[in-house]
Amino acid sequence: MLNDRSPAFSQDCNECPIRHRAVCARCETDELARLDEIKYYRRFEAGQTVIWSGDRMDFVGSVVSGIATLTQTMEDGRTQMVGLLLPSDFVGRPGRNAAAYDVTATTDLVMCCFRKTPFEDLMNRTPHIAQRLLEMTLDELDAAREWMLVLGRKTAREKIASLLSIIARRDASINLRSATGDVVFDLPLTREAMADYLGLTLETVSRQISALRKDGVIALEGKRHVTVPDMTRLLEEAGDDADGGVFA
Repeated sequence: MLNDRSPAFSQDCNECPIRHRAVCARCETDELARLDEIKYYRRFEAGQTVIWSGDRMDFVGSVVSGIATLTQTMEDGRTQMVGLLLPSDFVGRPGRNAAAYDVTATTDLVMCCFRKTPFEDLMNRTPHIAQRLLEMTLDELDAAREWMLVLGRKTAREKIASLLSIIARRDASINLRSATGDVVFDLPLTREAMADYLGLTLETVSRQISALRKDGVIALEGKRHVTVPDMTRLLEEAGDDADGGVFA
């Protein structure tokens, strides 16, 4: 783990790329100043563990860039990826002392962290923070319920299309781009990680991605650079409504 408080990570909150989606999205200038007093940045390299399940958490924070996975390990050693943390997602829970899941950086990861106890005190005194955190928690609950449908009822092709649409829409939202017409993004997950998350084999993931490319639903440059010519068609392949659902 790399703790980096160098100028490269000491961003002005008003220039933060996730500000419009983060827990501080509705904060006034004085509230941002109080948050700035308790924040610091952490950087993790791909593959590094952010925190282990059961470990004491002395911070909460938001993913600024990169992607992390939430994983749960069973008593016999089997593991299951239970969630993805994308830019602007919140890590940690006020009022909870220990981590509920293993959090691992899938790509190089930058997090904006807040010391936990001061953040909890500030949250209790700042309605804008408490309200935004509640909204984000409810969005996360909706997404978890929707993901149960993806894993339990969708075909392999629909699962791949669903995951691609989630990442495409979030990338567009973070970068304040339209999620219509051509949508271009870099896929942050390896096919092995996609297989793990979706409960598929690596061969199935590769086969379905190739099929989506052959059918013109997506275009690939290398293995990671993805172009979606028509988001509506991708959502149809995913079995989702054209409004993009709860994952946007």
